[in-house]
Amino acid sequence: MLPVNGALAAVLSALLAAAVAVAAVARLGEGHEHRREGGRGGRDGKRGGGGKGRSTRWGSPHARAVATAGARAAAQLAAVSLVIGYVVRAVPLLLAFVALMFAVATWTAGHRITHNRTWRWTAAPIAAGVVPVVGTLLLTGLVAVDDIALIPVSGILIGGALTGTVLAGRRSLDELAARHGEVEAALALGFPDHEARLEIARPAASDALIPGLDQTRTVGLVTLPGAYVGMLLGGASPVEAGAVQLFVLVALMAVQAVAVAVVLELVARGRVHRLHSEPSEGE
Repeated sequence: MLPVNGALAAVLSALLAAAVAVAAVARLGEGHEHRREGGRGGRDGKRGGGGKGRSTRWGSPHARAVATAGARAAAQLAAVSLVIGYVVRAVPLLLAFVALMFAVATWTAGHRITHNRTWRWTAAPIAAGVVPVVGTLLLTGLVAVDDIALIPVSGILIGGALTGTVLAGRRSLDELAARHGEVEAALALGFPDHEARLEIARPAASDALIPGLDQTRTVGLVTLPGAYVGMLLGGASPVEAGAVQLFVLVALMAVQAVAVAVVLELVARGRVHRLHSEPSEGE
């Protein structure tokens, strides 16, 4: 679809530079870390005020994150392009590669949501969403265990679960922190701790499903997703490409719904939290 040459490299570099520049000029991400941690006192609290402090105009957190993400993506895709040709030669290597994708997704989701030992719990929502779908594909023979298709299919589903877990987890914890008084009021009225936290966090966590729902509702009208385009470029008929894309969208909705429900329950039960001084009950 796109020639791999110097022109492509130049365009990619320009797009990445533009993204970094916009994030820096708009000072995106400044103050976010202080809100996430509940606002530290002393010097850190002063630095968070007004978006000033350590972050300079050209060093906002999200500008640095965009630059880092772009560089990592290039390096990782280059490495994967070299490795993937070898892992498909043996089933153990192929399964190990899928396990690596799951491990990286768990680590990424956990550290994006929280920065304490509870990050390990994010393996539960990702696995709960992905394992049943991949298992069904293998059992029905739609995907063979030694088929290279197992890697992209698993990657799409793991990525969807990662997105749902991160959005639901972060929004739930942010909502509980912002509406802590309402949780205390519910406890005073006799609600169990789990139910009080669940009632406050559920609406915020549910919003994590919106991107997937919008993508599914507008498919074919607003965008033609990657699976559909890839199938067409690979020589499949429009009907075959549409069937594959439909499966991807429906499977992603199922995976994300499960992931959001599980991470919401973990947050409500205190298994995933942002407290640094004491572990939560049951950790």
